[in-house]
Amino acid sequence: MAGHAHVDHGGDKRIALLIAILALFLAVVETGAKSAQTEALARNIEAANLWSFFQARTIRQTTVRTAAEEAELAKAAAAPELKTAIEVQQKRWRDTAARWESEPETGEGRKELMERARKAEAVRDRSMAAYHLFEYGAAAFQVAIVVASASIVTGVPMLALGGLVLGALGTVLGLFGWLAPTAIHF
Repeated sequence: MAGHAHVDHGGDKRIALLIAILALFLAVVETGAKSAQTEALARNIEAANLWSFFQARTIRQTTVRTAAEEAELAKAAAAPELKTAIEVQQKRWRDTAARWESEPETGEGRKELMERARKAEAVRDRSMAAYHLFEYGAAAFQVAIVVASASIVTGVPMLALGGLVLGALGTVLGLFGWLAPTAIHF
């Protein structure tokens, strides 16, 4: 068969292996993205709930403080035998307001709620940063697969090299997503 040239299919096998590896890394990065997204949503809900609790504590605290101040006016006009009862109630209200400001034993004082909410927000922000890096990494892997596949169809080996470079970029972005998600901002 004189009209047929010898075709080297070894290069196609190497490119197919590259595509398989890129697809594997794509799956791993997509799993990281989904995990980071789920964590970000959970921490966002946690922070919102904590801030709502903080707000409720603030409203209740303001209410009892206002009641204590209002009782001061009532005390001035009250009969002497009622003044002691008013003072006792005022002390209870003021003690309650102080307890709601900081309650370390339950973690439900305004101070502790604020700290917990800020921590949840920090985890949320880190998870969202990781999610974005994973998504960019996944996009790099997807384009790398397309470019490497095109090298088989077109017979242009430089496209496989382009797929390899894009795969390396996806790997770097994925690693940043896991190890240092806040180091790069897009």
